Amino acid sequence: MSIKDLSTLPDNLPIPIDDGACDHLLNARLPSITLTNTSGTDVNLSELKGTVVLFFYPMNGKPGSPPMIGWNDIPGARGCTPQVCSYKDNYPALIDLGVTVYGVSSQPLKDQTEVKNRLALPYELLNDSDFTLTNALRLPTFPYESSTYIKRLTTIVKDGLIVKVFYPVFPPNENINQVIDWIKGH
Repeated sequence: MSIKDLSTLPDNLPIPIDDGACDHLLNARLPSITLTNTSGTDVNLSELKGTVVLFFYPMNGKPGSPPMIGWNDIPGARGCTPQVCSYKDNYPALIDLGVTVYGVSSQPLKDQTEVKNRLALPYELLNDSDFTLTNALRLPTFPYESSTYIKRLTTIVKDGLIVKVFYPVFPPNENINQVIDWIKGH
């Protein structure tokens, strides 16, 4: 089996369509739910102040592991590493805009911590492996083999209120540009 190249997106990925699964999120409040971040700190989402970007993604792969058969055929599934790295690369611009960033996935916390350390991410990842936030916000998910994953979407939150939703997100590595442009314009 070939080794995964996690840093680039292959050509001809299927483009996800807007199925309306996030239409209810605009102007919703973040619930009083606590998630653990990759530093081991609990974060109560309803207590987040200022402008916060929460980008949700399915999972980060591990270098050197075999490809996930059929993963590239699922619209919007591929591209987690390019997306988290695009947020890392643009982190100084987000800080200059006064934005706090969190990546959110349902991967086990130890896998998220490995990704944060391996990729030297300057922001925290939040763990929703119990789907507490996903279920509370009724976020879209998809099955793969025997697991469930959160579909890729991004929210901009101001003082606990979701003021912008990007869904579907494609290509994932360009989402950061949409986020920065929107924040600058608002």
